[in-house]
Amino acid sequence: MKKRVLLVEDDVVLARVLRDNLGFEGYDVRCVSDGNQVASVAKDFSPDLVLLDINLPGKSGFDVCDGWSEAERPSIIALTARAQKVDKVRAFKSGVDDYVTKPFDMDELMARINAVLRRTQPSIDRLVLGSLVVDFVHRTATRQGREVELTHREFELLHHLGTHANSVVHRDDLLRAVWGYSEAPMTRAVDHAVARLRKKVEPDPGKPRFIHTVHGDGYYLSVDGRPPGTSSP
Repeated sequence: MKKRVLLVEDDVVLARVLRDNLGFEGYDVRCVSDGNQVASVAKDFSPDLVLLDINLPGKSGFDVCDGWSEAERPSIIALTARAQKVDKVRAFKSGVDDYVTKPFDMDELMARINAVLRRTQPSIDRLVLGSLVVDFVHRTATRQGREVELTHREFELLHHLGTHANSVVHRDDLLRAVWGYSEAPMTRAVDHAVARLRKKVEPDPGKPRFIHTVHGDGYYLSVDGRPPGTSSP
């Protein structure tokens, strides 16, 4: 699956250069030039990474970062002409993962993008949900020594939910990551797939312990069987 990059840059020429280079490297890129647009576009696009200028029309890059909660905030690389230490410190306190000053070397920027994505989006090889053990390396699922048959898509769906365990995963994000849509269509495919998966994963599919519906948003995989918003004792 292509990684999605949201480019927030009001310099039209630079934005075009970055968009072309990122596209050539295999990224799915969407561009905005105004800080006020970032939150709504990010909610629709579900970026894996945001390349964020600090000096923007509307909200500044700092304000954009501060507007995300820690759970919602995507990976962020600040891309800015502001090279002062005070700006760097403020950006990192606001949650950016890296800070690149202009002018920059394109090869170095691409290396930093790859490094941030590797660091901030770890994968998983194994998932344990009660008595169910899912091995993503060997593509097996067993419960008390007995095989549970999962389809390729069910493995992919569980893997994506497991990678983002204990956080809300939006339906549109699942449609892009698991079904491969570049633009999320109006479909109940995710809901139907989750319903089928629950019959194989949950002890009682009617009262799910692990795959919870977050109405209006998507799904939440709880590895310890606690619903969203429930703290550990």
